[in-house]
Amino acid sequence: MNVAFSIARIFTVFAGDGRWLLRMSAACLLGGGLFVLLLGASGRFLPHDEAFLGMTARELCALHGCRIVHFMIHDRVSFGGALAAVGLLYWWLTDSPLRRGQAWAWWLLALSGGVGFTSFFAYLGYGYLDTWHGFATLGLLPCFAIGLMQARPTPTWKGVSCLLQPSVRSSWKSAAGIGRAFLLGTAVGLVGGGMTILIVGMTCVFVPQDLAFMGVSVEELHALNPRLVPLIAHDRAGFGGAVCCVGVALCFAVWCGTPSRGLWWTLLLVGIAGFGAGVGAHPAVGYDDPMHLAPAVLGAITYSAGLILSNRGMMKDNDHAR
Repeated sequence: MNVAFSIARIFTVFAGDGRWLLRMSAACLLGGGLFVLLLGASGRFLPHDEAFLGMTARELCALHGCRIVHFMIHDRVSFGGALAAVGLLYWWLTDSPLRRGQAWAWWLLALSGGVGFTSFFAYLGYGYLDTWHGFATLGLLPCFAIGLMQARPTPTWKGVSCLLQPSVRSSWKSAAGIGRAFLLGTAVGLVGGGMTILIVGMTCVFVPQDLAFMGVSVEELHALNPRLVPLIAHDRAGFGGAVCCVGVALCFAVWCGTPSRGLWWTLLLVGIAGFGAGVGAHPAVGYDDPMHLAPAVLGAITYSAGLILSNRGMMKDNDHAR
């Protein structure tokens, strides 16, 4: 306890206004997301995953035409993209609106971060504790929390209600207004979709399309390896939590953020990371069920339309607000 207190004191002394710790947290999320994405694309499992299962990815791939491994890959690649998207949004929030003293950015980091870190407990719903994920979360939490405390609002700042105040009041009938509506609608859809995936991961784990793709039933998965479903449930819950976290951050970044080049380019990179991985993982493994893909494809289309329609306004207006 004394060691932990001393480390916290050191962080507090050198954190300054806390923004460098928040940048570090964002960089860790971005790096972690890219690592998970690349690891998933390689078709490999982490050592502790294989130790928990008692079998390697290669051994599992030899069963049922490798469909079970492919299903797990599509979840993990999607999770990596969502995690990278969170990191990109957090970096922009810290380096742009928070740097300029805009209170809503602090409250959004606290809200979205709370959703992300709290969702860690959902991973335990089926009894699998991912030790690497656990240590990474425990290492990142104090860095993020101390950064927030050091950058917390002063008494002159507004409270959490500032998240309800839009940055602009342009006509919803204009191209910029329609584009903004598309981006906000996509963000709300991500929150709902993330919550759905999170709840499914904590309860039934699979939807009918998942089992049809793998060509097995839940009972057959249990018979194959009783630890397989808990591992997949962990992946699903983690992915759902990350998507929900992205949706919350994206929604208020668009609603409260001043239109600018920096915001538009950040949104573009977020879309490439999130939708690129989430949608692209499906055809890569052959999981092309139309009903399963429809929400993700619709989200990618509305998000792309939002970016296209809002481009001119964001590039022209408030160019100094990076």
